Amino acid sequence: METLAFIPSPSSGEIVIGPIPLRGYAFCIILGVFVAVWLGGKRWVARGGQPGTVADIAVWAVPFGLVGGRLYHVVTDYQLYFGEGRNWVDAFKIWEGGLGIWGAIALGAVGAWIGCRRRGIPLPAYADAIAPGIALAQAIGRWGNWFNQELYGRPTDLPWAVEIDNGVDTGTFHPTFLYESLWCVGVALLVIWADRRFRLGHGRAFALYVAAYTVGRFWIEYLRIDEAHQIWGLRLNNWTSIAVFLAAVAYIVLSARLRPGREDVVEPVAQKTGGSADDSDSDSTESDTDGGAEESAEGSAEEEKDAAKGPEAGPGRAESAGSAQTPESSSAGGTSASSAG
Repeated sequence: METLAFIPSPSSGEIVIGPIPLRGYAFCIILGVFVAVWLGGKRWVARGGQPGTVADIAVWAVPFGLVGGRLYHVVTDYQLYFGEGRNWVDAFKIWEGGLGIWGAIALGAVGAWIGCRRRGIPLPAYADAIAPGIALAQAIGRWGNWFNQELYGRPTDLPWAVEIDNGVDTGTFHPTFLYESLWCVGVALLVIWADRRFRLGHGRAFALYVAAYTVGRFWIEYLRIDEAHQIWGLRLNNWTSIAVFLAAVAYIVLSARLRPGREDVVEPVAQKTGGSADDSDSDSTESDTDGGAEESAEGSAEEEKDAAKGPEAGPGRAESAGSAQTPESSSAGGTSASSAG
C-alpha cells in the first residue's frame, strides 16, 4: 500500500547557525539541558531554594550524565565499535549519536550527589525539582535521532511514518523518536500535576518520572528494529525498563510510609539567610527600644535635678512652661471660637 503522507527526514544532520555548523544531535542535547536547568531552577526556588543552585549542581551532573550515557551505549552495543572491521575510536564520537538514558541517569545522579553534598543539599529534594525538566530534556533530545536517521521502528504506511534513506534502510517506518518525545512531554506534565496535587517529596516525584518513563519506553522499544541484545525474546532495554519500573514503584511505596510529606527545608543556606535578615530586624527593633528607654531615663533625671534646685529654678521653669503652653492655648481658643461661630 502506498503511503499517503509521511514525515521527511532532514537531508543533513547539521544545523547551520550563521557561519557555524552544529550537529543536529548535539544541538538537541544542548537545548534539552538548558530547558531542564531552567524548569528545575524555577521549581527549586518555588520549594524554598536559592536561585542558581540548580545550575551550579548541573555543572557536575551534566558531564557525568553524558559520560554515563555514552558508556552504557558503548558497553551494551560494543559490537558497533570493537567488532570486526570496526574502529574503536568511533566510541568517542558522541555527536554521531548513542547515549543510553539508563547510564546517563545513573552516573548523572552521582554528579548531582557530589554537587548537592558540596552545598549541603539533600539529593532527593533536588531530584524532585528537576524531574519534569529531565523528561522535557529527553523529549527534545530524541529529535537528535531524527537528524541522524536512527532508532526508528518497524515499516509502516501510517500518515505519520518517517521517511528513512540512510544507506542501510529505505522506506517509511514508525517514528519511535516522535513516540518517545511525546511520551516524555506527557510524563513531565504528569509529574508536575502529581507534585502539586499530592505534594510529593523525598524523591517520590523523581521516582514517579522514572516509573512513568519506563512504561512508555517498554512499548516503544518493542517497535524498534535496530540491532540489540535479546534475552528470552525481549530486547535488553525491555528488561531494563521492567527492573527500573519495579524499583521506582517500590521506592514510592516505601518512601511514602517511612518519610511522608515533603521536606520543610530544601536548602539550609537559604533558610539561614532568611533567619539572619529576621535577626537583623529584631536587633534593630531592640536598639530602638533601648534608645527610647535611655532618652526617657535621661529626661526623668533632669526633672529630678530641677526639682532639687528648689525656688531658684521655679520662675524659669514656670516661664518656660508658660511659653510652651501659649500656642496650645491659642489653638484651643481658636477652636472654641470656631465652634461657637
